[in-house]
Amino acid sequence: MLVILGMVTFLDRINISVAGSSIMHDLHLSPAQWGWVQSAFILSYGLLQIPMGALGDRFGHRNILAAIVLWWSAFTAFTGMAGGLMSLLVIRFMFGIGEAGSSPCSTGVISRWFEKDEVGKAQGYVWAASRMGGALTPFVVIPVMVTVGWRAAFYLLGALGVVWAIVWWLYYRDSRETSRASSPRNTSSISSTSSLPWSSILGNRQFWLICGMYFFYAFGSWFFFSWFPTFMELGRGFDKTELTYAVAVPFIMSMMGNIAGGHLTDRLTKRYGIKIGRKALGSTSLAVSAVCMFLAAFIPGKMAVFVFLSLCFGIFDLMLPSAWALCIDLGKRHAGTISGAMNTAGNIGGFCCGILFGELVQQSGNYNLPLYMIAVMLIISAVLFFFINPEKPIVES
Repeated sequence: MLVILGMVTFLDRINISVAGSSIMHDLHLSPAQWGWVQSAFILSYGLLQIPMGALGDRFGHRNILAAIVLWWSAFTAFTGMAGGLMSLLVIRFMFGIGEAGSSPCSTGVISRWFEKDEVGKAQGYVWAASRMGGALTPFVVIPVMVTVGWRAAFYLLGALGVVWAIVWWLYYRDSRETSRASSPRNTSSISSTSSLPWSSILGNRQFWLICGMYFFYAFGSWFFFSWFPTFMELGRGFDKTELTYAVAVPFIMSMMGNIAGGHLTDRLTKRYGIKIGRKALGSTSLAVSAVCMFLAAFIPGKMAVFVFLSLCFGIFDLMLPSAWALCIDLGKRHAGTISGAMNTAGNIGGFCCGILFGELVQQSGNYNLPLYMIAVMLIISAVLFFFINPEKPIVES
């Protein structure tokens, strides 16, 4: 169910990017205005990560996940009704409120039901599914958009989320007392997470390192979730038929990176310890991806940018299961809250990326310039990841 949720989450999230040029044309939006539309979602998505993660930890993930998926599915459908800039900004902000709970609540579920040497793989498959959702988006959205217009694609995907929420609520149970499945790893009651030691969390260097690392990583990753299809179409000259595969292949590379990264982090952790399994893998992946991003900006041509951006997306997502497994390693029973805080920092980075990308393009007319900025951000993220010590929990058991 979490794998399917990962796909639904990114189908609903990436669809507006795939339809971006058509929406900009129909609603008469400039690149700078489109940057604000992209960032309206990121703003609410980032701000609500911690509250949503804490709600799931406190009240159980069965009800909270079902409710938030219904919420964002409604606003996915409402996106198809937008008539201009202001309505689109409000709808996407409200959409982000719901999607904010997806990742921290999924992490909370994994922390309860999976053993320590399985959490990396579990995170890897969930995040790989989200990338598969991104890869499938152009194949779903573009045919619908060409046939009946971009608005219909949002109605279709909104209905898909409603189906998931109903099945999840009927199927999932928060604890072994109400489930016939295998016993969860965390057998404590839901209420045991009600008291959050915020003074210890905010005073911990590890907490700020993991948040800073994810801020600069997400500054780069949100390029793929927001501006990437528009960049390929308007910046490098891909037409609609080419765009389907040009967008899908990098997301498939990312999916493979997440699966490989999940297995690698658990295998390396078991063999060499948690510092190698989490930290070394994460830092190396981010550094190599920064080089690929730089080459994508520096070398002209459609094929070069396609190859290097595909490699970049696949390589830097090798670190993603490690980063989210760190939230379980460092957060213990408060994993949902810690992962929510990390993702909040990441989405602040994504918000900045969406705005700055649009402004740089608006001022310079050059779609390549922002890629150099993103390469620098990935290098900073690699350095911060190196200084995280996964052997020192933020919250003691």
